[in-house]
Amino acid sequence: MPMIAAVTLEDTIRRLLAACGAPPGEADIVARHVVDANLCGHDSHGAIQIPIYIERIEKGHIVPDAPFEIVQESPTTTVVDGHWGFGYAVAERALKLTMEKAEAQNVAACTIFRQSHVGRLGAYPAMAAQAGFIAMMTADSGRAPKAVAPFGGAEPRLGTNPIAMAVPSARGEPLLLDMATSSVAAGKIKLAQARGKAIPKGWILRPDGRTSTDPGDFDKGAVLLPLGGSEGHKGYGLSAMVEILSGLLTGLGFGIEPTGRHNDGCFLALFKVAAFRDPEEFGREVDEFADYLKDTRTAEGFEEVLVPGEIERRTADARRATGINIEDATWEKFRALGQKYGVAVD
Repeated sequence: MPMIAAVTLEDTIRRLLAACGAPPGEADIVARHVVDANLCGHDSHGAIQIPIYIERIEKGHIVPDAPFEIVQESPTTTVVDGHWGFGYAVAERALKLTMEKAEAQNVAACTIFRQSHVGRLGAYPAMAAQAGFIAMMTADSGRAPKAVAPFGGAEPRLGTNPIAMAVPSARGEPLLLDMATSSVAAGKIKLAQARGKAIPKGWILRPDGRTSTDPGDFDKGAVLLPLGGSEGHKGYGLSAMVEILSGLLTGLGFGIEPTGRHNDGCFLALFKVAAFRDPEEFGREVDEFADYLKDTRTAEGFEEVLVPGEIERRTADARRATGINIEDATWEKFRALGQKYGVAVD
């Protein structure tokens, strides 16, 4: 696998997207988010997604420079229609607007519909936490094709339905929870396929009702299982709530209408820390709480206790120094796209 410097990868993605019609500002936002996902170790939401996005642009499923329409709002709420624009650009703009409202009103919420893939969900609450907000965000694919079975089922009825929460700290690095409510994000199955690796037992269920470690079975009708294994009813319950917030509340609905068009619906809620506590005192206490957790005596097989978001920060520090490993299959797709659009991929 080639090792690519983050700045080189970001520049390559930016130029490929621009060649496909993305305006400079949108190409910058998408490239930044995608490379950030790679840096944090979420490779399933990184460069491997770019060929998919370009295919969607070619099909008209992603509309570069789409209108950003506010269809309903109040001093504390906003409903945004992204008109099939890049999810990264739509979601980031909606986040900034919600931050402005929460700054003025202490709390604010937003729903977004008709936008493409928003990538690593945790990136948006993390941005809000850096500005002094406690933030929660959920995402769902509306009535797009599903991949996750409800607990006890063997047919897809739900999306991977991620949820992310971020809390500001005095040290400047927020505590960040970013998780799918399925056993794993679908992109991690695609990543295993690209890397030719087996997947852990318990991630997918074949149509015959048996588990599998072959990621290729995912393209043969296998479904993802809800988070939790034998306790999967908990992940299933979380997934259902995420679908209500991100699918039903946004107006996308539920079920499957297989148009083939990815449609990320999002719910975002922000809470201004200063409305509840002195921000500096709260930040220090968050840091003390993190230290308290890390000071726990470790169980057998573990070297240390980590706090939410710590592994991503460590991975990002390491990859900024050493570069990002990109799968051979993904890089070959980059090269082919470069030839097609006259973009140097080196």
